[in-house]
Amino acid sequence: MSTYTTLIILSGLVIFSYLFDLIAGKTKIPSVLLLLFLGVGIRQGLDYFNIKLFDLSTILPTLGTLGLILIVFEGALELKYSPAKNSVIKRSFFSALIILLVTTFSISWLLYELSGGDYYRCFVNAIPFCVVSSAIAIPSASSISKHKKEFIIYESSFSDILTVVLFNFMLSNQHINVGSFAKLGAELATIMAFALGACLLLLYLIGRITHHVKFFLIIALLILVYAIGQSYHLSSLIIVLALGLFLNNADQIRLPWFRKYFIYHGLSIDLKQLLQLSAESAFLMRTFFFVIFGFTMDVYQLQKWSVLIIGGLILVAIYLIRFLYIKLVSKTDLMPELVIVPRGLISVLLYYNLPPALRLPGVETGLLFVVILATSIIMSIGLFAYNRRVGKTEFENV
Repeated sequence: MSTYTTLIILSGLVIFSYLFDLIAGKTKIPSVLLLLFLGVGIRQGLDYFNIKLFDLSTILPTLGTLGLILIVFEGALELKYSPAKNSVIKRSFFSALIILLVTTFSISWLLYELSGGDYYRCFVNAIPFCVVSSAIAIPSASSISKHKKEFIIYESSFSDILTVVLFNFMLSNQHINVGSFAKLGAELATIMAFALGACLLLLYLIGRITHHVKFFLIIALLILVYAIGQSYHLSSLIIVLALGLFLNNADQIRLPWFRKYFIYHGLSIDLKQLLQLSAESAFLMRTFFFVIFGFTMDVYQLQKWSVLIIGGLILVAIYLIRFLYIKLVSKTDLMPELVIVPRGLISVLLYYNLPPALRLPGVETGLLFVVILATSIIMSIGLFAYNRRVGKTEFENV
């Protein structure tokens, strides 16, 4: 494949992704779905013409990690803290935590009964199916009311972070005891201290860098900090969320020494530019990730009844547990929170980070594809119905 052909393909994918975003805004069909189908279609076309490419699945974890960092960072940069938001933060945290744990235990029991594997392997294989993907949930929530959107942003971000913490904890502790939780507490304390240092350093640099290129440097440093933390098995996604929240709310800190060294004229303008750059970079990473994931999918796995049946049971567990939590615990409106539980980027990342020795037969990319596809379709139908109902109510009240 020539250089120019490669450039045509890459630019074409970006153009298609932009068009898909426009379509998503009108139809409420997540652009991720269209990107997945585009990747599947490209694979079928290349197979038909017997054109071979190198194994693209090797770059999926890298693209997915970059996309995850940028999407969570972008979402955090849009959140403005006030004491009045303590309630929504607390609700979203406990919603993410409780639903994650109950769903993981339920799906792991399901896999245990169906596969006959040991419970530990079933538990770690269940985790990728239990995370709400902020990469899909946050953009999809753009059309709903502000307070519901904030809940979705916090909940999906907390879900990402808590799931990564649980995943790393389970991989590091095949046998759980008191020492395991003590080690977890020490790791979380370390990451919080690391996050505080990173926040202060990056805010200081933003105000001091005079070179015309500085925001890509800030993003590169953020990625570097994330990678260093992850290399020591720390849940570095906490740093990403903390940095976004810290930068967007730094002007609320009234300490004189802090304002002297860290707050400067033009900070709000710089933050807007950083948010714009993060959003556009996340758009690129999301585009290439989901197209390549669709491309690497073995669609013939979908012909297996076992994949469809297990996928259906997992979906029942996901929505039943969320329904019961909303009705019995949070006691709020079911819609649209019930349907905004898409699985996506981080589910794929966690699956690829599972050691081969721990993977269960039958729990493969085909099963992931079924769950990702179904949750996205259910979300798009639910959001379409919800927005139509809200629009009709507003029209009748005029």
